[in-house]
Amino acid sequence: MSTLSLALLQQAASLDPAANRDALGPLGHRLGPATDLVVLPEAFMRDFGRPGSDIGPFAEPLDGPFVEALAGFAREHETTVVAGMFEASADPGRPYNTLAVVDAGGLRASYRKIHLYDSFGYRESDRLCAGEVQPVTVEVGRVTVGLMTCYDLRFPELARELVRRGAQLLVVPSAWVAGPAKVDHWVTLVRARAIENTVFVAAVGQPGPRYSGHSLVVGPAGEDLGRLGDGQGVLTARVDTGDLDRARRENPSLLNRRL
Repeated sequence: MSTLSLALLQQAASLDPAANRDALGPLGHRLGPATDLVVLPEAFMRDFGRPGSDIGPFAEPLDGPFVEALAGFAREHETTVVAGMFEASADPGRPYNTLAVVDAGGLRASYRKIHLYDSFGYRESDRLCAGEVQPVTVEVGRVTVGLMTCYDLRFPELARELVRRGAQLLVVPSAWVAGPAKVDHWVTLVRARAIENTVFVAAVGQPGPRYSGHSLVVGPAGEDLGRLGDGQGVLTARVDTGDLDRARRENPSLLNRRL
Protein backbone atom coordinates (compact mmCIF):
# COMPACT_ATOMS: atom_id res chain seq x y z
CA MET A 1 0.00 0.00 0.00
CA SER A 2 1.34 3.43 -0.98
CA THR A 3 0.14 6.99 -0.59
CA LEU A 4 0.76 10.12 -2.63
CA SER A 5 0.03 13.68 -1.57
CA LEU A 6 -1.21 15.79 -4.51
CA ALA A 7 -1.49 19.52 -5.18
CA LEU A 8 -3.36 20.65 -8.30
CA LEU A 9 -2.55 24.28 -9.13
CA GLN A 10 -5.41 25.85 -11.09
CA GLN A 11 -3.39 28.78 -12.35
CA ALA A 12 -3.75 30.88 -15.50
CA ALA A 13 -0.79 31.02 -17.89
CA SER A 14 0.14 34.27 -19.59
CA LEU A 15 1.55 34.86 -23.08
CA ASP A 16 4.97 35.60 -21.57
CA PRO A 17 7.01 32.42 -20.90
CA ALA A 18 9.36 34.26 -18.52
CA ALA A 19 6.41 35.49 -16.45
CA ASN A 20 5.06 31.95 -16.21
CA ARG A 21 8.43 30.67 -15.01
CA ASP A 22 8.58 33.47 -12.45
CA ALA A 23 5.08 32.55 -11.24
CA LEU A 24 6.39 29.21 -9.98
CA GLY A 25 7.99 30.87 -6.96
CA PRO A 26 4.80 32.33 -5.47
CA LEU A 27 2.91 29.15 -6.33
CA GLY A 28 5.40 27.12 -4.33
CA HIS A 29 4.54 29.10 -1.22
CA ARG A 30 0.98 27.79 -1.48
CA LEU A 31 2.01 24.14 -1.15
CA GLY A 32 1.51 22.20 2.02
CA PRO A 33 4.37 20.27 3.65
CA ALA A 34 5.50 17.02 2.05
CA THR A 35 3.63 17.37 -1.25
CA ASP A 36 4.68 14.42 -3.40
CA LEU A 37 3.22 15.50 -6.75
CA VAL A 38 2.34 18.96 -8.07
CA VAL A 39 0.22 19.15 -11.24
CA LEU A 40 0.03 22.34 -13.32
CA PRO A 41 -2.29 22.86 -16.31
CA GLU A 42 -1.78 22.26 -19.99
CA ALA A 43 0.18 25.02 -21.78
CA PHE A 44 1.46 26.47 -18.50
CA MET A 45 4.76 27.35 -20.18
CA ARG A 46 2.84 29.80 -22.40
CA ASP A 47 -0.86 30.12 -23.10
CA PHE A 48 -2.21 29.21 -26.52
CA GLY A 49 -3.10 32.82 -27.30
CA ARG A 50 -5.83 33.81 -29.72
CA PRO A 51 -7.21 30.99 -31.92
CA GLY A 52 -4.87 30.44 -34.85
CA SER A 53 -1.89 32.09 -33.14
CA ASP A 54 1.58 30.92 -34.18
CA ILE A 55 2.99 28.97 -31.24
CA GLY A 56 6.16 27.81 -33.01
CA PRO A 57 8.43 30.70 -31.94
CA PHE A 58 7.78 29.90 -28.27
CA ALA A 59 8.57 26.17 -28.40
CA GLU A 60 11.46 24.91 -26.29
CA PRO A 61 13.48 21.70 -26.08
CA LEU A 62 13.05 19.43 -23.08
CA ASP A 63 16.28 20.83 -21.62
CA GLY A 64 15.21 24.44 -22.11
CA PRO A 65 14.38 27.23 -19.65
CA PHE A 66 10.93 25.95 -18.71
CA VAL A 67 12.05 22.47 -17.70
CA GLU A 68 15.03 24.00 -15.89
CA ALA A 69 12.63 26.20 -13.92
CA LEU A 70 10.47 23.17 -13.08
CA ALA A 71 13.56 21.31 -11.85
CA GLY A 72 14.45 24.23 -9.58
CA PHE A 73 10.89 24.25 -8.23
CA ALA A 74 11.05 20.48 -7.65
CA ARG A 75 14.37 20.76 -5.81
CA GLU A 76 13.19 23.61 -3.61
CA HIS A 77 10.01 21.82 -2.59
CA GLU A 78 11.32 18.23 -2.70
CA THR A 79 8.56 17.15 -5.03
CA THR A 80 7.75 15.95 -8.54
CA VAL A 81 5.92 18.30 -10.89
CA VAL A 82 3.90 17.75 -14.07
CA ALA A 83 3.29 20.75 -16.32
CA GLY A 84 2.25 21.47 -19.90
CA MET A 85 4.60 23.05 -22.44
CA PHE A 86 5.18 23.44 -26.16
CA GLU A 87 8.09 21.24 -27.19
CA ALA A 88 10.12 21.99 -30.32
CA SER A 89 9.66 19.45 -33.12
CA ALA A 90 11.28 18.84 -36.50
CA ASP A 91 8.66 21.18 -37.95
CA PRO A 92 9.54 24.65 -36.59
CA GLY A 93 5.99 25.90 -37.11
CA ARG A 94 4.24 23.02 -35.36
CA PRO A 95 5.61 22.02 -31.95
CA TYR A 96 4.31 19.26 -29.72
CA ASN A 97 1.84 19.85 -26.90
CA THR A 98 3.87 18.11 -24.21
CA LEU A 99 3.66 17.23 -20.54
CA ALA A 100 7.00 17.34 -18.73
CA VAL A 101 7.46 15.31 -15.55
CA VAL A 102 10.32 16.75 -13.53
CA ASP A 103 11.83 16.06 -10.12
CA ALA A 104 14.89 17.36 -8.29
CA GLY A 105 17.15 15.43 -10.66
CA GLY A 106 15.59 16.91 -13.80
CA LEU A 107 13.33 15.46 -16.48
CA ARG A 108 11.82 12.10 -15.53
CA ALA A 109 9.40 11.58 -18.42
CA SER A 110 7.49 13.42 -21.11
CA TYR A 111 4.25 12.81 -22.96
CA ARG A 112 3.31 14.35 -26.32
CA LYS A 113 -0.44 14.86 -26.61
CA ILE A 114 -1.88 12.17 -28.89
CA HIS A 115 -5.34 13.57 -29.57
CA LEU A 116 -5.23 17.13 -30.87
CA TYR A 117 -8.23 19.37 -30.30
CA ASP A 118 -9.84 19.45 -33.74
CA SER A 119 -13.31 20.01 -32.34
CA PHE A 120 -15.87 22.68 -31.43
CA GLY A 121 -14.72 24.79 -34.39
CA TYR A 122 -11.03 24.75 -33.41
CA ARG A 123 -8.14 23.00 -35.18
CA GLU A 124 -5.20 22.40 -32.87
CA SER A 125 -3.55 20.29 -35.58
CA ASP A 126 -3.04 23.41 -37.71
CA ARG A 127 -0.51 24.67 -35.18
CA LEU A 128 0.72 21.57 -33.35
CA CYS A 129 2.05 18.09 -34.10
CA ALA A 130 0.37 15.06 -32.57
CA GLY A 131 2.54 12.73 -30.56
CA GLU A 132 3.04 9.11 -31.51
CA VAL A 133 0.43 6.69 -30.19
CA GLN A 134 2.59 5.77 -27.23
CA PRO A 135 0.93 5.91 -23.81
CA VAL A 136 3.30 7.04 -21.05
CA THR A 137 3.43 6.06 -17.38
CA VAL A 138 5.94 7.16 -14.75
CA GLU A 139 6.60 6.07 -11.19
CA VAL A 140 6.19 8.78 -8.54
CA GLY A 141 7.10 7.40 -5.18
CA ARG A 142 5.58 3.92 -5.33
CA VAL A 143 2.55 4.96 -7.39
CA THR A 144 2.29 4.46 -11.15
CA VAL A 145 1.02 7.61 -12.83
CA GLY A 146 -0.49 7.69 -16.35
CA LEU A 147 -0.32 10.88 -18.40
CA MET A 148 -3.15 12.42 -20.45
CA THR A 149 -3.76 15.94 -21.74
CA CYS A 150 -7.12 17.73 -22.01
CA TYR A 151 -8.87 16.45 -25.17
CA ASP A 152 -7.38 12.98 -24.50
CA LEU A 153 -10.04 12.72 -21.79
CA ARG A 154 -12.69 12.16 -24.47
CA PHE A 155 -10.97 8.95 -25.64
CA PRO A 156 -11.58 6.16 -23.11
CA GLU A 157 -9.26 3.76 -24.90
CA LEU A 158 -6.21 5.80 -23.87
CA ALA A 159 -7.18 5.74 -20.19
CA ARG A 160 -7.84 2.00 -20.41
CA GLU A 161 -4.46 1.35 -22.02
CA LEU A 162 -2.68 3.36 -19.33
CA VAL A 163 -4.45 1.30 -16.66
CA ARG A 164 -3.55 -1.88 -18.52
CA ARG A 165 0.07 -0.73 -18.24
CA GLY A 166 -0.31 -0.39 -14.48
CA ALA A 167 -1.48 3.19 -13.92
CA GLN A 168 -3.03 3.70 -10.48
CA LEU A 169 -3.47 7.44 -10.93
CA LEU A 170 -4.27 9.31 -14.16
CA VAL A 171 -3.25 12.97 -14.26
CA VAL A 172 -4.96 15.19 -16.84
CA PRO A 173 -3.52 18.72 -17.18
CA SER A 174 -5.91 20.76 -19.30
CA ALA A 175 -6.91 24.10 -20.77
CA TRP A 176 -10.55 23.06 -21.19
CA VAL A 177 -12.11 25.88 -23.20
CA ALA A 178 -15.24 27.36 -21.61
CA GLY A 179 -18.61 27.14 -23.34
CA PRO A 180 -22.14 25.76 -23.06
CA ALA A 181 -22.17 22.47 -21.12
CA LYS A 182 -18.37 22.28 -21.15
CA VAL A 183 -18.06 22.02 -17.36
CA ASP A 184 -20.66 19.23 -17.43
CA HIS A 185 -18.63 17.42 -20.09
CA TRP A 186 -15.42 17.87 -18.09
CA VAL A 187 -16.76 16.61 -14.77
CA THR A 188 -18.68 13.73 -16.36
CA LEU A 189 -15.69 12.51 -18.36
CA VAL A 190 -13.28 12.72 -15.42
CA ARG A 191 -15.67 10.72 -13.26
CA ALA A 192 -16.33 8.22 -16.05
CA ARG A 193 -12.61 7.56 -16.62
CA ALA A 194 -12.23 6.93 -12.86
CA ILE A 195 -15.29 4.69 -12.48
CA GLU A 196 -14.88 2.58 -15.61
CA ASN A 197 -11.20 1.90 -14.83
CA THR A 198 -11.40 1.82 -11.01
CA VAL A 199 -8.52 4.30 -10.93
CA PHE A 200 -7.74 7.67 -9.34
CA VAL A 201 -8.02 10.65 -11.72
CA ALA A 202 -6.55 14.08 -10.94
CA ALA A 203 -7.60 16.62 -13.55
CA VAL A 204 -6.39 20.23 -13.40
CA GLY A 205 -7.49 23.02 -15.72
CA GLN A 206 -6.65 26.63 -16.36
CA PRO A 207 -9.26 28.90 -14.73
CA GLY A 208 -11.96 31.08 -16.25
CA PRO A 209 -13.06 33.11 -17.96
CA ARG A 210 -11.44 31.66 -21.08
CA TYR A 211 -11.15 28.15 -19.67
CA SER A 212 -13.45 26.07 -17.49
CA GLY A 213 -11.44 25.55 -14.31
CA HIS A 214 -13.25 23.09 -12.00
CA SER A 215 -10.16 21.00 -11.27
CA LEU A 216 -11.08 17.82 -9.43
CA VAL A 217 -9.81 14.55 -8.04
CA VAL A 218 -11.98 11.44 -8.24
CA GLY A 219 -11.34 8.13 -6.50
CA PRO A 220 -11.56 4.62 -7.98
CA ALA A 221 -15.10 4.08 -6.68
CA GLY A 222 -16.23 7.37 -8.21
CA GLU A 223 -15.96 9.30 -4.94
CA ASP A 224 -15.26 13.03 -5.14
CA LEU A 225 -12.00 13.78 -3.31
CA GLY A 226 -12.06 17.52 -3.94
CA ARG A 227 -13.05 20.13 -6.50
CA LEU A 228 -12.48 23.80 -7.28
CA GLY A 229 -14.69 26.36 -8.99
CA ASP A 230 -13.69 28.40 -12.02
CA GLY A 231 -11.25 30.79 -10.32
CA GLN A 232 -7.60 30.33 -9.49
CA GLY A 233 -6.85 28.04 -6.58
CA VAL A 234 -5.03 25.04 -5.15
CA LEU A 235 -6.66 21.65 -4.66
CA THR A 236 -4.99 19.11 -2.40
CA ALA A 237 -5.81 15.43 -2.11
CA ARG A 238 -4.25 12.15 -1.07
CA VAL A 239 -4.09 8.99 -3.16
CA ASP A 240 -4.00 5.72 -1.21
CA THR A 241 -3.49 2.57 -3.26
CA GLY A 242 -5.18 0.59 -0.49
CA ASP A 243 -8.41 2.36 -1.49
CA LEU A 244 -7.76 1.38 -5.10
CA ASP A 245 -7.25 -2.27 -4.15
CA ARG A 246 -10.50 -2.28 -2.15
CA ALA A 247 -12.44 -0.69 -5.02
CA ARG A 248 -11.14 -3.29 -7.45
CA ARG A 249 -12.06 -6.15 -5.11
CA GLU A 250 -15.60 -4.81 -4.71
CA ASN A 251 -15.99 -3.97 -8.41
CA PRO A 252 -13.74 -6.30 -10.45
CA SER A 253 -14.91 -4.88 -13.76
CA LEU A 254 -11.36 -4.89 -15.17
CA LEU A 255 -11.23 -8.65 -14.60
CA ASN A 256 -14.73 -9.14 -16.05
CA ARG A 257 -13.93 -7.66 -19.45
CA ARG A 258 -14.79 -9.83 -22.45
CA LEU A 259 -13.52 -7.67 -25.33
